[in-house]
Amino acid sequence: MVLKVFFPACCSSADSGLLVGRWMSAQSSAVVLAVLHFPFIPVQVKQYLGELQRLTKVSVTVLGSWSNSKQEKEQGLSEFLEDLGTIFSHEPWIQISKEGDSKFWSCSTLQKQPKEEEIILVYYDQRKVMLSHLHPPLDTADGKAEDTSKLSAIFDTVARSRALFMTDKYDEGPIKLTHWQSEGVEASIIVELLKQGSVPACMLLAFLLSLLSGICRSRVLNFWPLSFLWSKLSTCEQLGHRLQHLQVISSHRKAQTQTQLMRKANIFVSLLIDVALGILLMSWLYRKNRIGHLADALIPVADHVAEELQDLLQWLMGAPAGLKMNRALDQVLGRFFLYHIHLWISYIHLMSPFIEMILWYVGLSACLGLTVALCILSDIIALLTFHIYCFYVYGARLYCLKIYGLSSLWRLFRGKKWNVLRQRVDSCSYDLDQLFIGTLLFTILLFLLPTTALYYLVFTLLRLLVVVVQGLIHLLVDLIDSLPFYSLLLRLCRSYRLAAGVKFRVLEQQDGKPLRLLMQINPLSYGAVVQTYRLPTYSCYPKDSWASLCKKLFLGELIYPWKHKGEKQD
Repeated sequence: MVLKVFFPACCSSADSGLLVGRWMSAQSSAVVLAVLHFPFIPVQVKQYLGELQRLTKVSVTVLGSWSNSKQEKEQGLSEFLEDLGTIFSHEPWIQISKEGDSKFWSCSTLQKQPKEEEIILVYYDQRKVMLSHLHPPLDTADGKAEDTSKLSAIFDTVARSRALFMTDKYDEGPIKLTHWQSEGVEASIIVELLKQGSVPACMLLAFLLSLLSGICRSRVLNFWPLSFLWSKLSTCEQLGHRLQHLQVISSHRKAQTQTQLMRKANIFVSLLIDVALGILLMSWLYRKNRIGHLADALIPVADHVAEELQDLLQWLMGAPAGLKMNRALDQVLGRFFLYHIHLWISYIHLMSPFIEMILWYVGLSACLGLTVALCILSDIIALLTFHIYCFYVYGARLYCLKIYGLSSLWRLFRGKKWNVLRQRVDSCSYDLDQLFIGTLLFTILLFLLPTTALYYLVFTLLRLLVVVVQGLIHLLVDLIDSLPFYSLLLRLCRSYRLAAGVKFRVLEQQDGKPLRLLMQINPLSYGAVVQTYRLPTYSCYPKDSWASLCKKLFLGELIYPWKHKGEKQD
């Protein structure tokens, strides 16, 4: 049988006394939490431990004795410590004492029924273990799950004994303890002031957010076109997402678990970083009249884009790459799209006197966060390229109509038809007139298909270029919204707070003596931190596979590969 004694390294220089901790019989382990010093009254010690058990729900008892030979001044102190085992009855009674000039300590046990057992003395950093949050491994093998449960019991014992660590040796009272906070309870005036001031601030913020959320849920915003704009504009989606984050932060409900606490901290730090980046962007925009320069450059850029599109359409209306096109359909489509370009550039020139003022007010929205500014940029790109979207929709609908018409007429030649009710292809007999009309329509659609397909291909490529730009912007927004900045900073500065397990280093191993180990914390990897504490976002990645997207492009179906509106990621 192996007896494991977990001893805090901070108590190595403590005065002689009693070992206070928890005994875990299922694991044959003892976790020492503190050293209780003389003088004390046994009845008061039992009362104190009883109150501590009711407060922490941890069965804290006296495990044994601690003898520091360098500080031992009275004869027979070791024998007296052994005799205390009759008052604080515990089986086994653990004795830890100084071993001559060695820097390590000897450990032995006293039992009514002597047993041959091996003792392992494990030193651990009490502060790090108390502040750490042990994460289960990604794989759930039986052996690793059992080891993790044993470690969790140790970490949980130290973490739940926080009330024991609130008493230091300078407090006036009948109990004198040595633990990781023996020199005084750590405190910060700034932290205490922030705690006191955060309560009324959170109450005020919660009240304002409740009013704002009530306005957002009012019936006025449910009418068209406000409801349409709220569901389609990325800026409205992002503002609603940040509003939910503010409600989570300002909630008066206390976090029940470590995961909820980390989520609140990650949201708070994410908001701070987002707003800080937005303020930096706003200060850069309003410095040296960059807003005016941007407004002045917008109209020439729009004219240049219009000229390039007109040249492209003129090229398509000729003989592009030497292809033989249907002259009549080519001219109709080209003039139709040229007219749309003329309408779009007229609209831009009509709005030119107000562009600088619009950009000036849009720049102020950066104070709400960099993500809001990026969403506004995405919406502006969508509005400025609305004509390209219209071209893509017109070309896709016309091309899709021809594809489905050709597929239906091809089934007619094979004596088949599509059964709408049963959603399948059935056999069907056609007369001579139906076959003649079908052959005529099939020939017309087949010879008009290259002209339509060319326009569809060109405008699809232009649309995909715009979608890729918007997709990169939304990926950046999702990255800022979802990254757990607080957890990453905690992993960088206090890596022991996010524990993935422990490792043991052998300090001394000699025959006939207890094995001495040092328990060190293995921190979570950065990838595991992001995977564990990643925040949910309102955007989602494409659900369709690459094969499905290529099939939709070939059939002329409309695609939105970067974002699905109205859906949230769990």
